[in-house]
Amino acid sequence: MKKTQFIFLLTFLVIGTALGQERKHTEKFEQLEYELRDPNEYRTASGAPGHKYWQNEADYEISVELNDENQSITGRETITYHNNSPDVLKYLWVQLDQNVRAKDSHTYNTATNSIDHNMPANGYGATMKDVLDPTFEGGFKISEVSDASGKDLAYIVNKTMMSIDLPEPLKPGESFSFNIAWSYNINDRMQDGGRSGYEYFEEDDNYLYTIAQFYPRMCVYSDYDGWQNKQFLGSGEFALPFGDFKVSITVPADHVLGSTGKLQNPEEVLTKTQLERLEKAKTATEPVMIVTQKEAEKAEKERATAKKTWVFEADSVRDFAFATSRKLIWDAMGVPFGDRIVMAMSYYPKEGNPLWEEYSTRVVAHTLRVYSKHTIEYPYHKAISVHAKRIGMEYPMICFNFGRPNPDGSYADYVKYGMIMVIIHEVGHNFFPMIINSDERQWTWMDEGLNTFMQYITEVEWAANNPKEKDYPFREGPPNKIVPYMSMNKEQLSPIMTNSEQVQNLGPNAYGKPATALNILRETVLGKELFDRAFKEYSERWAFKHPTPADFFRTMEDASGTDLDWFWRGWFYGVDHVDIAMTSIKKFKIGESETETFEEAVDADDEFNEFTAELSEEQKAQVEEKPYFYEVSLENKGGLVMPLILEFTYADGSREVKRIPAEIWRRNAEKISKVFNTEKEVTSIVLDPFEETADIDLTNNYWPKQQTPSRFQLYKEGKK
Repeated sequence: MKKTQFIFLLTFLVIGTALGQERKHTEKFEQLEYELRDPNEYRTASGAPGHKYWQNEADYEISVELNDENQSITGRETITYHNNSPDVLKYLWVQLDQNVRAKDSHTYNTATNSIDHNMPANGYGATMKDVLDPTFEGGFKISEVSDASGKDLAYIVNKTMMSIDLPEPLKPGESFSFNIAWSYNINDRMQDGGRSGYEYFEEDDNYLYTIAQFYPRMCVYSDYDGWQNKQFLGSGEFALPFGDFKVSITVPADHVLGSTGKLQNPEEVLTKTQLERLEKAKTATEPVMIVTQKEAEKAEKERATAKKTWVFEADSVRDFAFATSRKLIWDAMGVPFGDRIVMAMSYYPKEGNPLWEEYSTRVVAHTLRVYSKHTIEYPYHKAISVHAKRIGMEYPMICFNFGRPNPDGSYADYVKYGMIMVIIHEVGHNFFPMIINSDERQWTWMDEGLNTFMQYITEVEWAANNPKEKDYPFREGPPNKIVPYMSMNKEQLSPIMTNSEQVQNLGPNAYGKPATALNILRETVLGKELFDRAFKEYSERWAFKHPTPADFFRTMEDASGTDLDWFWRGWFYGVDHVDIAMTSIKKFKIGESETETFEEAVDADDEFNEFTAELSEEQKAQVEEKPYFYEVSLENKGGLVMPLILEFTYADGSREVKRIPAEIWRRNAEKISKVFNTEKEVTSIVLDPFEETADIDLTNNYWPKQQTPSRFQLYKEGKK
C-alpha cells in the first residue's frame, strides 16, 4: 500500500468522514406524505383530532327474547341517530351481520376450496362441510322498519348491509329515530363456527349462549370514508359509532346472565344471597363466588318454566353483547382505580374448572391494571370474561374466551397458558378498539396488532409478578417469534396496511407482525420512555373517537419527537424482512510494525509517524489512547433497514455494546461500512446479540464466523 494511500485511509478513519463510501439513493427514508391523507380541520398534521373534529352517534333501546327451546332470538329496537357531521344525509346504512350466515351469503359464494378424498366431515382445515351447500337457516328476518310514529320506511337489504330511506334529508345537528323488528336462528358454534352462537352440552341437555351481532347496528359515517359500508365476509370485524344503550333481555328464569352495561334491576333477577356476595366482592382481594359450582350444577338439573327480564344500561359504548345459561358459575372481585371500583368478573360452566376459578378473574384484574397504566384508565364499571369453547371474541365490558380442561379437570400447561393469553387479549380489546375506536373492517392491525402488543407487555408483567410463571411461553411480541412468517416467500405475504378481507395469513400479519414492530420500536428504536409517552398520548387523544393509521403514525412521531416514516414504510407498507449481514472486518493497529487486514499486511511505522505529525496534539492523544481501528462492512440482504446493535468482545474478556440508529442506511440502504476506534483489541463482534431486530439469519452475524443455524432453521428443527 502506498504511503499517500495509507495517510488518506488514516485520515478517513480518524475523522470519520463519508468520503470513499458509495452513495445510492434509497426510497427507504422517503416521507409518507403521499401515502397518508392530508391533514385538515378534522385531523391535524400532529395526529390529534382537529378543532372541527366530529363523529356521529347512535342510541339504542332494545328488547330481545332468547328462546331456549328452539335456539332463536326475537327482537325490537328503536335507534336514534344523531347527525353531528357537516353533511346532509338522505339515507342511513345499517349493518346486518347475521346475514353472513344466510344461504346466499357472499361469504359462501366467494369462498375458494378444493376436494380431497381424505378430508374429514367436520373440524379445522379443509373439510367436506366446506364444499357442501349451507343448510343452516341463518340471517336476520326483518319484519318491520318504521319511523317513530310507526309509519313504514322504505329500505333495501344488500347482503349484510341495509339502506333506509329518510322521509326528509337529515341536516347537520338533527336526529332521527326509527324502529326495526327482527328475528334469527342462533348458530351452533361447535358445528358452524362464528364469533357468536351456542354450545350444546349433551350430558346435561343444556345450552351456553354467547350472543353478539344480535341486533341491526348502525354503520359509521366518518370524515375520512363517508359511510363505511364494506360487506361483512367474515374476516373483517366491525366499525361502529358510539352511543347509549338500554337493553332488556328475556331468558329462562333459572339462567345466569352477564352482559355489557350496568344492571338496572338487580333485585328482580338476583337472589338476596347473590346481592350480598356482590357487595362483598367489591372490596375483596381475591375472587368471591357469586354463584358457586354446586349451585350451578343444581340449576343444570332443573328447568324453569318462568322467564326473567334483565335490564342493562350502558353509556358511550360502541356495541353490546351478552352470555346466558343455567350452567354458569359466577365470581367477581373489585379493582380499585382511585376512588372508583371496577368489578372484574368471570362466568363459566363447571367444564371450565378448576382452571377458570383459579385464574380467570385474577387475569382480568391484572389486564385492567396494566392496560390502564399504558393507555387510559379503564372507564367502565366492570369487565367480564366468559368461558366458551373454541372462541375468543370481544365486546364492551364482556368477552368470550376458550381454555377448557379435560373432563376429569386435568389440563396441560399449553391449555392454561392459552387461556391466560386469550383472556388478556380479549379483555384488552376493551381499550382497542372498544374505546380507541378504529375501523376493524378496514385496518385489522389497528385493533389486533396494537392489542397484541399490549397483551405482550401484560404477559411480561404477569410472569414477573407470578414466580410460578418464569417459563411463560410468549408467542407474539418477541422479535424472534415473527421470523418464520417474515421468512416466507414474498408472494405469500401482505403488507400490514392491507384491507382485512384481502390479507394473506391474517394471524401473523394483523396480530404478530405489528405487535413485534411496536415492541422493536419501544425496545430498540425509541426506548421505553419515549415510546410509552407517545403511545399513551395516542390513547388519550383518540379515546372514544375514530382514529386512522395516519393519526397513529403522526401522533407517535409528534409525541416522541422522532421521524419514524422509514419505520412505518418498512414494517407496515412493505413485505421486506430483516437480514443484515457482516460481510467483512478490516483490522488496523497504529504504532506496531504490521497492520492486519483480510487482504494484506503493510509496514506502518513510518507512515504513522509522518501522519501523526500532521495531527493536533488532541488528535495524537486520541490515536495513542485508542490505537485499534475496525472497519465493519455490512450488507442489507433482507431489504428492511434497521438499527445496528453490535457487541464487541475484547482480548481481556470485557464486552461493549454499540447502538447505531437506522439512519446509517439513509444514503445507501444496501451496503455500508462503519469504522470503530477502540482502546483494546477486539476478539469478536456479534451483530444483533440480543435478537431484538427479527433478523432471520444468524449465520452472518458473527466475526469470526460461527457455525450457527439461522432462526428459520431452528424453527424448522423445532417443528420436526
